[in-house]
Amino acid sequence: MWLWAALVGAAVAITIGSWRRTGWWRRNACVFAVSFCLLSAGLTINAWLGYFPTVSSAWGQLTNGPLPDQTELRAAHDARSKGVVPQRGAVVPVDTGSAASGFAHRGEWVYLPPAWFAAAPPRLPAVLMIGGEFNTPADWIRAGDAVAALDAFAAAHGGYAPLAVFADATGGFTVDTECVNGSRGNAADHLLADVIPRVADQFGLSPEAKWGVVGFSSGGTCAVDLAVMHPERFSAFVDIGGDIAPNAGTREQTIDRLFGGDAAAWARFDPSTVITRHGPYRDVAGLFAVPGPVGRAAADSLCRLGAANSIDCAVIGLPGKHDWPSAAAAFATTLPWLAERLQTPRAAVAP
Repeated sequence: MWLWAALVGAAVAITIGSWRRTGWWRRNACVFAVSFCLLSAGLTINAWLGYFPTVSSAWGQLTNGPLPDQTELRAAHDARSKGVVPQRGAVVPVDTGSAASGFAHRGEWVYLPPAWFAAAPPRLPAVLMIGGEFNTPADWIRAGDAVAALDAFAAAHGGYAPLAVFADATGGFTVDTECVNGSRGNAADHLLADVIPRVADQFGLSPEAKWGVVGFSSGGTCAVDLAVMHPERFSAFVDIGGDIAPNAGTREQTIDRLFGGDAAAWARFDPSTVITRHGPYRDVAGLFAVPGPVGRAAADSLCRLGAANSIDCAVIGLPGKHDWPSAAAAFATTLPWLAERLQTPRAAVAP
């Protein structure tokens, strides 16, 4: 990746430096060289992250094409009012606002399982889905293939699956909030005080029901953090390749960049500190899914500490690496456990 980045820089410098004193054919060659290096760098980064698993997903992202199972919110409510149960779920936009947090966020999405459309559906559980540092709220849908996993689970369980809420925890593609309240915005407040109440009200969820939370990479850190900080709201979490704590560099850099130098604020969002200060938990469980060797030490450390404080947790080693295809596989693997833990109707007990 760094080789291609250097080549891009060199190609741009040569193009600018020689533009005025060269003929049209050399200018075209320079433009082609820059374009080729940019394309190669993009392909190398994608091979590293797996951000675009297919050409169609890349085209859909770049052209802002429709998401899998996407429909309009009004159409979903109309279908539900008629008791028309589809074979697959639906992905609808949701406006969660920012009244409680003041957090500037992008458009967010909700997956509605087929059972939600029934004339008299039971109360369904919900799962908060959080992506990594460089993300859009739809990444779990396009790159993480979450809708396909949810549809497959629903098809095997009479149309029942949790609702999934694809929330914006960063506010921008290159913004890293680590889901904390800090100098980059009140991301935690947005998820807890804007997203959850609005979704529960708009889609008929029980306001008392506990949620699940799933995250990949920095989103995995968010999942642990939210669950241990708010056990009254979350009863299950899945951390896929997360860090041991919010991470924006070294500990000192993280405190400076995310919390404006406030070490006490950092401690309030450090999972190990939070668990230790809280003491024994009740009705909280978690899975640490680790694709490949990276992140195993962090998962083991947090799970040991959680287990010592009555969190029912386990670490699952999975094939793959720290990329979206591995995150997609991890979500599909852990979804049956999560659905059962959240008491999804007709969900088989995970072995």
